Amino acid sequence: MEQVPVQVVSETKSHGGTQGVYGHPSAATGTEMTFSVFVPDRPEGTKLPVLWYLSGLTCTHANVTEKGEFRAACAEAGVILVAPDTSPRGDDVPDDADKAYDFGLGAGFYVDATQEPWARNYRMRSYVESELPELIATIFPADMARQGITGHSMGGHGALTIALRNPGRFRSVSAFAPIVSPLNCPWGDKALGGYLGPDRAAWREYDACALIADGARLPNLLVDQGEADGFLAEQLKTQLLVGACAKAGIEAAIRMQPGYDHSYYFISSFMAEHVAWHAGHLHRG
Repeated sequence: MEQVPVQVVSETKSHGGTQGVYGHPSAATGTEMTFSVFVPDRPEGTKLPVLWYLSGLTCTHANVTEKGEFRAACAEAGVILVAPDTSPRGDDVPDDADKAYDFGLGAGFYVDATQEPWARNYRMRSYVESELPELIATIFPADMARQGITGHSMGGHGALTIALRNPGRFRSVSAFAPIVSPLNCPWGDKALGGYLGPDRAAWREYDACALIADGARLPNLLVDQGEADGFLAEQLKTQLLVGACAKAGIEAAIRMQPGYDHSYYFISSFMAEHVAWHAGHLHRG
């Protein structure tokens, strides 16, 4: 097997396992990419299920790695957690002219851009759906037959749409405060319009509610949304996902959490429960 050129940025013992940060040249984005992986302690030769975590606007792999409070739960459950970056990075990668937080660097929206100048590098869909899983399967003790996916905000949008477009790949899907319908919010108008162009029909494969309306399904779903989230009414619109799942008959626990906002204080409060919920599905059968 051809050796994969992966650089170890750091590896640190935590909760009996190893928290690592790694870099590699990406064919999908044409840039160097960085991701983090937590591998729990395990008997030699044992492969463990994988939980993907996709981060939100402005974030890198580091946000959840440093603030997500997932390692104790992953160690107890015997689950690997993989956290990729949210967009390509580098001096030659185009960015929003106004350096806005919701487009360009840090805001890849997990799409494969079709518009210039974004199309050359902004291919996070291909990176997360294809390239990075192949790399993870090659160099980590990952059982790729047992995968779950979760994410926050823009990353929740990514988790939902990736799972809906890849039926059978993920045994479990969850999200924290996801953008459920980019077709119906300002963040989506800006990002999908910029990356994909004005044809809104092309946006549907990147909209969870539209994918469900078009026939895509999830095996099960857990969503937590803070009621004090300042983005809830205008950007996140959780009620649209509630309606889409109910109409499609998708088993979904979509929970409104009183007093919680959009921050990692919210995410870390429910992270262990999400990990345990995923583990229940990933270790079954």
